[in-house]
Amino acid sequence: MGESVTRQTTQGRGTGPGQDPDPPHAGLLLGTIRGIQIRVDWSIALIFALIAFGLAAWQFPAVSPHQAALTYILAGILTTAVYFASLLAHEVAHSLMALRYGLRVKSITLWLFGGVSDLGGDVPSPAAEARIAGVGPLTSLLLGGIFAAAAILVGTAHPARASIAGAVYFALWYLGITNVVLAVFNILPAAPLDGGRLLRAVIWWRTGDRVKATVQADRAGQVLGWVCVIGGLYAFFLTRDLSWVWISLIGWFLTAAATAEAQQAVLAGQLRGIRVSQVMTPDPVTVPGSMNVSEFLDHQLFRARYDSFPVTADDGETVTGLVTLDRIKRVPASQRATTRLADIACPLSDVVTVSPQDPVADVLPRLSECADRRALVFSDGHLVGIITPSDITRMIDHLGLGRSR
Repeated sequence: MGESVTRQTTQGRGTGPGQDPDPPHAGLLLGTIRGIQIRVDWSIALIFALIAFGLAAWQFPAVSPHQAALTYILAGILTTAVYFASLLAHEVAHSLMALRYGLRVKSITLWLFGGVSDLGGDVPSPAAEARIAGVGPLTSLLLGGIFAAAAILVGTAHPARASIAGAVYFALWYLGITNVVLAVFNILPAAPLDGGRLLRAVIWWRTGDRVKATVQADRAGQVLGWVCVIGGLYAFFLTRDLSWVWISLIGWFLTAAATAEAQQAVLAGQLRGIRVSQVMTPDPVTVPGSMNVSEFLDHQLFRARYDSFPVTADDGETVTGLVTLDRIKRVPASQRATTRLADIACPLSDVVTVSPQDPVADVLPRLSECADRRALVFSDGHLVGIITPSDITRMIDHLGLGRSR
């Protein structure tokens, strides 16, 4: 079983500074759909192998005996591949609906616990939230119905169990049932599942408070996660069936993701009304991209209190990227004299850029879109500031002190 998680970097959703409950969006790039990267995490190989092995070693031999071993192996692999294609279709449905509402969709990643759609932007309304969340389970239900109908058609020919047709009949029923189970599980009203998004949309519609809706949906996710963790472990000790451990692992993931989202939502509420200009470090020190790492380390800049530097072109004005001390430290000593800062900088196209008037609550989750978790602030095309995690932390500390008085 897998679940669908829409990891959305917008107010009240996503991950906060230093928190990332979702899998890293690295892995093998399979291709793109409408500009959306389709990736598979390395962990998918494990679950793919387990499902395919279980089908080939036990389930297909039980329902369609006396076949060649190669037949069972191929049937197990093909059935598992179609199942993951169904899971991908579920995620693609989420992403395409999100594009209709103007959200950014960076990637879809298949991993150990199912699929993750990485959405960026601000959902315009509860109705949009409901449609984006609901289209995934509807897609799985539709696929389940198609596979079940195909199984019924094959079954009308009364295929012999010990035949290729008998194996096809079982595979179709398996795919039909698993897609229906996927849809049903994902509509449970608990974040970060699709049902939690639907619950969030309803509460948001009733109260008009998106942050409150997110917190309540995430609390439901924490409850469901702990039920899965405790119930799965209890059932395992009673039955010694390892499948219950899998339920506990899913519960742990749900709890971690829901907790991180709830923290993000509370933080967004605290930062409501705060503008970028109130948080940013103004007039950041820039470095020329033509400077090599050795020159930088010998320069007074290395002893400055900053750890992030916008990189400029030869004119000294045009910002081309961002370099951090972490990136500089990773350059081997033998290559420092020949490595320019421009060579190791994060390109400006990959850096979050904002304006001084943007709400910090909207900018905060976008920091996770950049590998360096920084944002550059521009006004009328000119660099005027930078936002780092320490700037956010300092503002949070100030807000906490103000409320404790």
